[in-house]
Amino acid sequence: MKRFSDRIPHILLAAYVVLFIWGAIAPYDRAVWWAENIPILLVVLTLVVLYMRGVRFSALAYILMSILPYWHTIGGHYTFERVPFDWFSRAFGFERNMYDRIGHFSVGFYAFGIAEYLVIRKQMSVAMACLFAIFAISFVAMSYELIEWVYAAYGGNAEAGANFLGSQGDIWDAQKDMLMDTLGAVASILLYLVLRSQARMVQDHTEQAAGPLSGS
Repeated sequence: MKRFSDRIPHILLAAYVVLFIWGAIAPYDRAVWWAENIPILLVVLTLVVLYMRGVRFSALAYILMSILPYWHTIGGHYTFERVPFDWFSRAFGFERNMYDRIGHFSVGFYAFGIAEYLVIRKQMSVAMACLFAIFAISFVAMSYELIEWVYAAYGGNAEAGANFLGSQGDIWDAQKDMLMDTLGAVASILLYLVLRSQARMVQDHTEQAAGPLSGS
């Protein structure tokens, strides 16, 4: 019988499919919807293929990685600057819609799964795996900003390009987005290290408690 944690990837995928269908119904801008959802579809399909080929992550890693597809799918439906997120901006005194910034922060959560995989498969030391995961996210962040620029500059639809870019008049939007991606990666790596340390402490305590019993 499967544990509940083993079912989490299936539950998360089913929830994404439902959200995707909702988001596909009458989005604010169909061209932007396609532009926003195609990269996320590729990410989800990659995770599905990896899962089917036996590359599995922990339940927590899947939960963290699911945040971006959910967040991005909602943003693609409304366009990121039009998502009803004013309550958050008012609560923290922001003048712009910060929905996209949080979305970029969630990109960094994939560093957790990357580091976890590399350490479990003994591909790298813990330190190198964590650094690689952060740098990988930073590279993806930079690449995505280039994609946004190309679409906005050469996509042939000025309004859709502006909606996809979502800079909201901030000339440093791309740099801030990349910073949020990287900060999300750093946060998720810190979480990974804390949880790994706690797991090792529990394991050491269990082994010490079992030692006298096995020797008696």
